[in-house]
Amino acid sequence: MTRRVIVFDTTLRDGEQAPGNSLSVEEKVRLARQLEVLGVDVIEAGFPASSDTDFRSVQEIAAQVRRPVIAALARCTDRDIDLAGEAIRGAARSRIHVFLSTSDLHLKAKLRMTREEAVERIRESVRRAKSFTDDVEWSAEDASRTGLDFLCRCVEVAISEGATTINLPDTVGYATPEEYGAMFREVRRRVPAAAGVVLSAHCHDDLGLAVANSLAAISAGAGQVECTINGIGERAGNAALEEIVMAGRVRASQYAFDTGIESRELYRTSQMLSHLTGAFPQANKAIVGRNAFAHEAGIHQHGVLQNGLTYEIIEPDTVGIARSSLVLGRHSGRHALARRFQELGYDLEDEQLGGIYLAFLQLAERKRQILDEDLLALLHESFHDAPEEFQLRELRVVCGSGTATADVTLAGPYAGTRNASGTGDGPIAAAFAAVSEIVGKTIEVESLSLRSVTPGRDSVGQVFLQVRVDGRTFSAHSASTDIVEASARAMINALNKSRHAESLEAAALDSNSYWGV
Repeated sequence: MTRRVIVFDTTLRDGEQAPGNSLSVEEKVRLARQLEVLGVDVIEAGFPASSDTDFRSVQEIAAQVRRPVIAALARCTDRDIDLAGEAIRGAARSRIHVFLSTSDLHLKAKLRMTREEAVERIRESVRRAKSFTDDVEWSAEDASRTGLDFLCRCVEVAISEGATTINLPDTVGYATPEEYGAMFREVRRRVPAAAGVVLSAHCHDDLGLAVANSLAAISAGAGQVECTINGIGERAGNAALEEIVMAGRVRASQYAFDTGIESRELYRTSQMLSHLTGAFPQANKAIVGRNAFAHEAGIHQHGVLQNGLTYEIIEPDTVGIARSSLVLGRHSGRHALARRFQELGYDLEDEQLGGIYLAFLQLAERKRQILDEDLLALLHESFHDAPEEFQLRELRVVCGSGTATADVTLAGPYAGTRNASGTGDGPIAAAFAAVSEIVGKTIEVESLSLRSVTPGRDSVGQVFLQVRVDGRTFSAHSASTDIVEASARAMINALNKSRHAESLEAAALDSNSYWGV
């Protein structure tokens, strides 16, 4: 008999914690909306006590995303729980997710707490969380390295105080599938009250076993699985949502579970996350990687042409990867462009289509043939999560074997335009120096990565940038066939985010924001 398993998506919390994955409030809301379309049951929107930005992100998602349960993470402390409760107050369906380490290693080395103190902290924190919402999840951090007797005692206490979901994480990716599944079976056997709550699996990929462990937990009775898009997360990442979902679909007779996920939205969600963070899955990544449905070997190509099932256990369109013979170029019209975006899963409003079409025509003057990857780069380039107060008007660079020089003209929050020249050991550094001169700020580049969107000499290049402005780090991106231009536009995108963050903070102070009280 097929069981319905709850999908708890923690892309916006555990996934976003990984270095380089920082998202703005607007970007988190946009991704949360797509997770709602994807069909996840629970969105862990953030960790409100960690920062004002996270608090506001959870608040906005709770207010705007209505179908899924919106969860906020909290340590077992009064302040964390109170902030989580305040952040989710506007949600249609809310959850507080409290956690405490239970392994002896964590209790002694990290928390400096006895087992008895831990039990009492669990009791108090679940009780406090219940004062804000009836839906409380408790997690035993490092459960897979916790003695079973003590783990079961902690689970009993959490359930007795009203926890409705019990999460048993493999926090450091240490367990094997056999061990992890056995832990769930033992907890169910030893704790009679566990029959009345949902047991949840949360696995990390330090040994490459996160998905295998998650599937083992489901087979052992877990009713919820915690995962992220593309498997992003701290260290080696989390269990990949798309892999768990498709394993359940393709091997239904083996695992006998289903989810409410709309699988045709998987690729689209993966692409959105990748463009927002600049962290694209490796080419051979299962389900959503660039090569997941590519066949180069002649014998494979022959088989696929005769019958796709010979070498494809998943039909590409079931995960939202469209295949089309429609070729776009500089003579293509708006209708052809709109049709291709529809085939890729995007229904664009007339205003947005108009803006993308102008960018498409400019790109078509530089490229002979526009591929799907180019279109997705244009699409995500069209989203502006901050007002465009600074805009690039002109860029000229001169470079050779020595110092490079760049002349930049910007429009901004001042009358007319401003121009400046900059020098550097390359054209990108020179362009950054000129932009910094115009805005009168010291801008520290923390990371810059370049990605070729498509093959060939006329490929669109994407630039993903992290810069530090006035002590705060902002992520930004841009795309162009001219990598220097893309870099300058990414820098300007980061500056616009900085200005927007300043205005939001000023507004929050004026309204006496709850966070920080």
